[in-house]
Amino acid sequence: MKYLENVGIQTPIILDWAIRNKTCKGAGGMEDNVCGNNTYCTNSTNGPGYLCHCLEGYQGNPYLPDGCQALDRSIAKTCEKGTMNYACGNNTDCSISSNSPGYICQCMKGYRGNPYLPDGCQGMARPGCRNKCGNVSIPYPFGLVGDDSTCYRDEFKLFCNTATDPPNLTIYGDGHYDHSILNISLQGQLTFSRMATTSCHMGENQDLQGTPSTIDLPKAYRFSNTRNKFTAIGCNTLGIMSDSDDKYFHIGCISFCPYATEVNGSSCDGIGCCQTAIPHDLGTFNLKLQTYSDDTSSSYTWNISRCSFAFLSDQEWFLSNAYKLWDLRNKVDTLVNSEFKTTMIVDWAIRNMTCDQVQRGKFDYACGKNTECANSINGPGYLCHCKKGFHGNPYLSDGCQGNYSKLYHSTLFFTAINIFSSFTFVLILFLLICISWLYFIIRKRKLMKLKEKFFEKNGGLFLQQQLSSIGGSKLLRIFSTEELKLATHNYNEEFIIGRGGQGTVYKGILSDHQVVAIKMSRMMNENQIEQFINEIVILIQINHRNVVKLLGCCLETEVPLLVYEYVSNGNLFQHIQRNHDIFLSWEDRLKIATETAGALAYLHSTVSIPIIRRDIKSTNILLDENFTTKVSDFGVSRLLPVDQSQITTLVQGTLGYLDPEYFHTSQLTEKSDVYRFGVVLVELLTGKKPLSFERSQEQRNLSTYFIASMKENRLFQLIESQLCTEENTKELLIVAELARRCLNVKGEKRPTMKEVALELQGLRLEKHPWIQQTEEESMNLLSKHSELHVPQGHYVGDTSEQSSLQKDMIFSMNFPR
Repeated sequence: MKYLENVGIQTPIILDWAIRNKTCKGAGGMEDNVCGNNTYCTNSTNGPGYLCHCLEGYQGNPYLPDGCQALDRSIAKTCEKGTMNYACGNNTDCSISSNSPGYICQCMKGYRGNPYLPDGCQGMARPGCRNKCGNVSIPYPFGLVGDDSTCYRDEFKLFCNTATDPPNLTIYGDGHYDHSILNISLQGQLTFSRMATTSCHMGENQDLQGTPSTIDLPKAYRFSNTRNKFTAIGCNTLGIMSDSDDKYFHIGCISFCPYATEVNGSSCDGIGCCQTAIPHDLGTFNLKLQTYSDDTSSSYTWNISRCSFAFLSDQEWFLSNAYKLWDLRNKVDTLVNSEFKTTMIVDWAIRNMTCDQVQRGKFDYACGKNTECANSINGPGYLCHCKKGFHGNPYLSDGCQGNYSKLYHSTLFFTAINIFSSFTFVLILFLLICISWLYFIIRKRKLMKLKEKFFEKNGGLFLQQQLSSIGGSKLLRIFSTEELKLATHNYNEEFIIGRGGQGTVYKGILSDHQVVAIKMSRMMNENQIEQFINEIVILIQINHRNVVKLLGCCLETEVPLLVYEYVSNGNLFQHIQRNHDIFLSWEDRLKIATETAGALAYLHSTVSIPIIRRDIKSTNILLDENFTTKVSDFGVSRLLPVDQSQITTLVQGTLGYLDPEYFHTSQLTEKSDVYRFGVVLVELLTGKKPLSFERSQEQRNLSTYFIASMKENRLFQLIESQLCTEENTKELLIVAELARRCLNVKGEKRPTMKEVALELQGLRLEKHPWIQQTEEESMNLLSKHSELHVPQGHYVGDTSEQSSLQKDMIFSMNFPR
């Protein structure tokens, strides 16, 4: 107490001081201004007065006349090489900082890396090799013809045309000099521009003029199916994209022009402009344009659009240029003289082997040190990437250099080990183990939450409710992500058995050795999930020996996976076209037709709510080893309400199979399936493709040519010659007449699928009485009425929604392969 009374307690206090007589404004230029040279003044923030500070680039006491001295310029501002403390390494540029005292180091153009390390900036090309053509940088493994052969890998030779201004960079070789390479990325992409395919109306009684477009890339390149889309612009225009030989694939789309058509913005939905995706692993294409109309509509078509044009382009380029593309339709000179070019993306890779193959043998391995190998996602081959913490060119031997931060932290780490005691080291090691353990636990929890999120997003909870309401938990198996990854060897490309506009199909072998087909769908809209689940509930209740069975699904992934029974002998289209080198006898063809008709009749008339198959074609009719039929792919099927005979939908289908009545009215009925089945019958009779641009105009559409041949009594000239035997004549005539009835342009005059099935079954019974028991079972099946549970709220006639099992592609027609 006495100590406190006599001495007290001392505590620190902060005081703000300032020159209190004036503010900065009042002190400016006055004799009593206490700030020295190279200073600036600020008003006090606590009471009146001001403070002095040294200017930027100076340091010292601002209250002395010469107290603020400049910083050492040899360190702070000079870019002169060789001066003391010059920080920039080799192959660098130095520039004075505009924001603060000092300078900045940067790698020279054509070099990448850390400019503050002695050899941190590495060239993208090999030493002594040209690394630019005009404004385009050329990194190894690319190089220019004319340089030493070590400057490039042979498959990446380029040609720099210096006769143009600026110089034009192209792929080396005949047929590649009419495009310009705009950019080369070591991430596996190459950007170049290319002329579009055009067709212009030059006036009355004059031929159309335009430019075709065919590209056949060298084997190292593929057109990017993720970045590019095929586009056609014009009126009543059919844009077609195929391989250069017109044999292996066709895709296309149709662009219509109602009167007073006007296209604005980036819309490309079939009115004046249409688009479609391109296949995976595509290295060649041929673009063609045709008028999709009769002569009566040509006059108004040419008034709206004198030209049509088609092209493949980067979708980002299309979106940024879409607003002006429609305006080109009447600029004949620009389009006919090939002045219109588009930008497209090409994927490149080292195509000779996969990562596993090349790393096992180390034969011609293209990746340098500190790199990782990644398999190409577009075609065979691999790409090289610098490991994490390194950057540069992974295709050069020492192209991937570590960054300064990593070097600094490594030095700091090893210094710490030398300083700390062994006890400290053990403690750090223990902490690292704990952190690693926590990291794996957190990562596992995040993965589980992600699976739960996908399961809920893909309608898993709704599906469980629906299955429990019908006691259907035994009808559908819910697979885990791990099960299907194991079944497909982590979705190995060697397990792919089919690709299409709706997704990719893998062959899988489950842990119980059951062979299945696993379908990975495209991305789905959230609004389609409920209908997707409802359709699964309905499909699992379909039980017919000639319909592919849906076994289960997996909803823990970003897009749902569907698991079907595996059918091993390919599809009907492949057998008709003899891709399997096996000729289908007439008995087999009649059996396949009968079984397919029975399956469709079951879907139309036996279940409580009819299902319209909607996309019947020979590629969707699968065959097992005994040529037993399995109707597959119900992705675009629709349910027909019991109180309706038709529903209105957006037109979808495959050219050659499309019901003309459905195409013109958008009214989908059971008779639309009958028409498509009629096309399949004609395929079985003739062995020809439903649509082929290799045939003459008269014979191009098989259905119309078939009807014309029957009217002119030329049927047996069209039927496949090996089928035309005396024994088969009567049955061929009966089936041909049945096909003709199915192909009637008026749906009301076509037979029902049940009538078709019974007629074909009767034909088989007449020829082979010993199959009577099997056929009687099939007919009994058609006479029984199966009850399907339809989930509550499943509105099958709603025209505002598209099929949620697969995404409808309006006017985007996939031709048979």
